[in-house]
Amino acid sequence: MDGQDELPRLLTAAETAAPVEAVDVVAQDLLRRFGATRVSFLIVDLTGKAVVPLSTASQAEAEAGRQADRIDLRGSVYEHVVRTQRLYRETTDQGERVIFPVTNRGDAIGLLELVLPAGPGQGVLDAVGEAAHILAYIVIANQRFTDLYTWGRRSRPLSLAAEIQHQLLPPSLTCEAAQFALCGSLEPSEDVSGDTFDYTLDRDTLHLSLTDTMGHNIQAALSATVLVGALRGARRQGVGLMEQARRADQALADHRPHGHATGQLVRIDLHTGQAHMINAGHPWPLRMRDAVVEEITLEADQPFGLIMPIPHPYRVQELDLRPGDRLIMLTDGMLERGAEKVDLPALVKDTRHLHPRETALTLSTAVLDAAGGQLHDDATVMCLDWHGPQETKRHVGSGADTQQASPRRTKR
Repeated sequence: MDGQDELPRLLTAAETAAPVEAVDVVAQDLLRRFGATRVSFLIVDLTGKAVVPLSTASQAEAEAGRQADRIDLRGSVYEHVVRTQRLYRETTDQGERVIFPVTNRGDAIGLLELVLPAGPGQGVLDAVGEAAHILAYIVIANQRFTDLYTWGRRSRPLSLAAEIQHQLLPPSLTCEAAQFALCGSLEPSEDVSGDTFDYTLDRDTLHLSLTDTMGHNIQAALSATVLVGALRGARRQGVGLMEQARRADQALADHRPHGHATGQLVRIDLHTGQAHMINAGHPWPLRMRDAVVEEITLEADQPFGLIMPIPHPYRVQELDLRPGDRLIMLTDGMLERGAEKVDLPALVKDTRHLHPRETALTLSTAVLDAAGGQLHDDATVMCLDWHGPQETKRHVGSGADTQQASPRRTKR
């Protein structure tokens, strides 16, 4: 049976099912088509450090208020597939165990695991890989209509402040395009401190922002909501960086006269590679070029929300960004208290071979570990790989769009 011919039918079947049943529709299809004895979808949680088996049965657990059963990725074959984004195979007593990445534009959504009859041909593996690719779109579409997928992605119940904070993040923490790949990671402190990051991609421009509001818990979350809302509203009206910064500054000053936030705003022209940044009192970013890591020493303007006797316009500065560069933007939670034990420039260099998704996670995890698992300030990082304006097609070497079998392993 031609797997390509099956894809429209599979997509239609998933779309006509209830949102909480869409994953099970895919599982039942694979059981029927390929004689699989087991099919599982495992969703990657928000920390990027665990996966959760997700099915229709999970809905009952969610409705009962129970936490999802998590599988730690550390040192597991699941971690290998998430990190490498490559098919894993091993021969077991039950048949051929295969694990495919479920990924969209670099966003590691989860894993599709099957036990197939021994010796599946390449045609079967290709068809299952295509189903994994379709499953990514099915999850993205259906998570708009149910809390099931959000429930599966949470390691623990969130406070109200953390709930607000997570809603401010972009729907996907990772994005790949022809000219770049990027990812953000946020490790919240015990008392949420209002860190946020954001990005959007239009026809000509990549927009990035990273902000850190003063305070903790609900007040910080509310201030972050005002700040991010002002930045997004200004950006969506097509205004320039200087006006975006001015509106964010005014909005935060009006909302909280005695509060403020630091931040950085970036615009990169996808056709010319020209990049500009506004630095509102924020820690300098790091840039790795030719395996050399250094700080980008930008001029610092006042933080957002400070009420000053004399208005101080924000300066748009050129950001030296060349093809092959890696840009690291971070909040001060990556640098303060226990975090000073982490040699971030060395760690950036050591992770240069990793996808931005894995590098961002490695950096924020290192800071969390150095703090003994208890952060006093949110630790947030964005990692951008700039491929350059000369690139016209996305590199698909790190997604479920490309299947490449790893060496077979035999279980005795």
